[in-house]
Amino acid sequence: MDSLPIPPVARDRLLFTPGPLTTSLSVKQAMLHDAGSWHHEFNAVVQWIRERLLAIAGVSRDTGWECVLLQGSGTFGVEAVFATCVPPAGEVVVLANGAYGERAAQMLAQARINHRVLRTPEDLPAQPAALEAALVANPAITHVFAVHCETTSGILNPIADLGRVARAYGKSFIVDAMSSFGGMPLDLEASGADHLVSSANKCLEGVPGFCFVLCRREKLLASAGWARSLSLDLLAQLKGFERNGQFRFTPPTHALLAFAQALRELEQEGGVPARAARYRRNHDTLLDGMRALGLLPYLNPAFQSHIITAFPFPPAPGFAFDTFYRDLCDRGFIIYPGKLTRVDTFRIGTIGRLFPTDIEQLVHAVSRVLPTLDRRAKTREAHGA
Repeated sequence: MDSLPIPPVARDRLLFTPGPLTTSLSVKQAMLHDAGSWHHEFNAVVQWIRERLLAIAGVSRDTGWECVLLQGSGTFGVEAVFATCVPPAGEVVVLANGAYGERAAQMLAQARINHRVLRTPEDLPAQPAALEAALVANPAITHVFAVHCETTSGILNPIADLGRVARAYGKSFIVDAMSSFGGMPLDLEASGADHLVSSANKCLEGVPGFCFVLCRREKLLASAGWARSLSLDLLAQLKGFERNGQFRFTPPTHALLAFAQALRELEQEGGVPARAARYRRNHDTLLDGMRALGLLPYLNPAFQSHIITAFPFPPAPGFAFDTFYRDLCDRGFIIYPGKLTRVDTFRIGTIGRLFPTDIEQLVHAVSRVLPTLDRRAKTREAHGA
């Protein structure tokens, strides 16, 4: 039998990605225990997680909010909101300025849900005025969907402004906060959101395995009978938790144990404000170092998040992303390929269990790798390769 490949490094490589991302040792160690999915102790952990997520968002069940956990990645959560909460004759307007807005449109098309896409260039945030014009022109629209931090470029969309428009016209507002929740302050009530979707393995620094939806209870209860999916039925999932505290289907037990530890570590760090401050320091350190190497970010700083940053390929003729990626990987650093449609980029995330010293090490590795790419390209050219 062939052996599994073993990374030629003494420790896990650092992940400079928007997730999955580098986690603490104690979060990893929390998964070294088995848990019975029906056992009362495990169900108490699940209940505590649901309550803590609401508290992080500044809301509670007493103020009319619910937290529904769902197996699968964040994409499952977004699709579950569409599949559950859009009525049969509903229509969704998708604000898209990157791959994740476009993915939402794909989900709606697959589910045969009426929708229209309001596109903005990838380097510009969604425009509240354009949304308002669309709602005026199309009164049949029932829901608005937007991505808070579009990790295609790292751009931030003006969620609170978009939410005010949606609320003014009586539309339900769905927010993909996958890469921002827990990594930057967000006033859920002020945002105007009715449904917010995020994932365990992003700024809350857990591991992959489940996502969660924070939603207004009245909106979720109103969706009775609309669900287009059995496993993605958020209302049925909520009723399961209310009935016996359990997931309807097999839960990701180890990921949930890890997440409970990750939430404790968020609190120990000082909550979202402290974590956001660390991520901003990471981002500032990255920009200072990359600019010193002549590598400038793709976005206007006014629109740039501190979550992930896109960098256009350097103009050097010897640059090849695959080689650049592998060389950094060999040094213990994993970055992300680009997703922009008009410009070739690579992306570097500054979230997860990373600190400014880690960013400095990455920038140093970039400074060592880039010159070798050009030299190797010239050597191949000289040998006619």
